[in-house]
Amino acid sequence: MLTATVVFLVIGGVAVAVLALALLGGELLHFGHPDAGGPVSLEVVAGFVGAFGFAGAAASELLGARTPAVVAVSMLVGALAAVPAAWLAWRLSRAARNMRTDATPQRAHLVGSLGVVVTPVPAGTGYGEVRVRLGGQPVKLYARAERAIPAGAQIFVIEAPSETSVVVEETPHSGKA
Repeated sequence: MLTATVVFLVIGGVAVAVLALALLGGELLHFGHPDAGGPVSLEVVAGFVGAFGFAGAAASELLGARTPAVVAVSMLVGALAAVPAAWLAWRLSRAARNMRTDATPQRAHLVGSLGVVVTPVPAGTGYGEVRVRLGGQPVKLYARAERAIPAGAQIFVIEAPSETSVVVEETPHSGKA
């Protein structure tokens, strides 16, 4: 393997390591935060340098870079490949940072939910268990009710006194046999 190829591969490998650190540890270590060093994020720099290194290595090996002129051509090929790679990294990292997400489900979102009794709910004091859907996901909660509700009955959540418990009522026609 040619020396120029090895140098380009090392440049690309270091860029991949920096990119991994920026993506995986950026929030934990505040490493490469986009507002820390200016308008260009560390992901963009790592994408540019990585594409430069790997494309330069491929060109170096294909062209047999034994003279400074051929090494310069390999560098030019690397730079030409690096610009679109940096642009793509910039677009993807910006899209990921500005991605809209749904609000985090809260206790108040439980009120009005329909569900089913998993463990019988005793009358008055004591807890049974119910399963409701919150944000499209099944959630198992402790439940209280004024009247006893058997397992398998459908319920309606009327109050959520805590994050893990609800007050429920049996729905009419809950499918009891």
